[in-house]
Amino acid sequence: MDPRSEVLLRQAELFTGQVLLAGLPADDLLAALPDAIGWSWHAGEQATLQARFPERSRFGTTPPETPFETAVLFLPKSRELTDYLLQALAARLAGKSLYLVGEKRAGVERAAKQLATYGTPRKLDSARHCQLWQVQVEQAPAVPVLEDLAQRYELPLADGPLQVVTLPGVFSHGRLDAGSALLLEHLDDLPAGPLLDFGCGAGVLGAVLKRRYPASPLLMLDVDAFALASSRLTLAANGLDAELIAGDGIHAAPTGLAAIVSNPPFHQGVHTDYQASETLLRDAARFLRPGGELRLVANSFLKYPPLIEQHLGPCATLAERQGFRIYRARRSS
Repeated sequence: MDPRSEVLLRQAELFTGQVLLAGLPADDLLAALPDAIGWSWHAGEQATLQARFPERSRFGTTPPETPFETAVLFLPKSRELTDYLLQALAARLAGKSLYLVGEKRAGVERAAKQLATYGTPRKLDSARHCQLWQVQVEQAPAVPVLEDLAQRYELPLADGPLQVVTLPGVFSHGRLDAGSALLLEHLDDLPAGPLLDFGCGAGVLGAVLKRRYPASPLLMLDVDAFALASSRLTLAANGLDAELIAGDGIHAAPTGLAAIVSNPPFHQGVHTDYQASETLLRDAARFLRPGGELRLVANSFLKYPPLIEQHLGPCATLAERQGFRIYRARRSS
């Protein structure tokens, strides 16, 4: 059981009836609270919850329409995302209780101050290096429009400016990160055929790929519902189209790809996690057609070339700058 869930269950009498668990972990909490429903924006956790508790959790960027009498927010990493989620929940809870649970090292005490917008926050419990806070929603806000919270910027490129739209909680919100900037300079000569932007985030790489290779079908995959929503907005802002896939890793992608392009993710919550990236390197050959190519950017301290060469083929370093390297490898035909 996740320690945040354990803290919640220490006060189980507060969570009977119609409770919405927002951002819940994929553990046994729904079994312990049989009348609760979940709301997840993490595709992997949602898949686990759906398999174990069919129809009891929803995936997306807005709360489910199912009625609820109280809600618990499991603290996310981003303060901007926390603001949006609290507002979205408080808008449905006028005169009712809204709870916040999170790890101390994730900043739950700081985040609890954000509850003061809606009433007087109270700390109810502290255990397992976590805290549980509650607020009675006295000032219910208007329902937030997620797109109104987007940050937009223009990326100057050789073939014309690209409009980028990012939402709260999405990697590199409101700016282009150094790794992606380097990779954008090294997207030439990709094989013709279906292209996958793995870990698409705000959709910068995918949008550039679609504009540069318009005849190649584009797929964009991410574990996070807010990232997929950002990619959808970025594509629309540039008059482009792609197939968006919600999935926890490369195994959610189709086979027969001509190329996989990625600034692979390695953070999950407050923890550093390389699993999705390393699984991509180990299994990319299964999803690439013969002659298909993996091209990615990674921190130069990560020992990726031996892993790539073991599972895919010879790995070339195309560029290095600001602590990042561009790697290319092809599946043998």
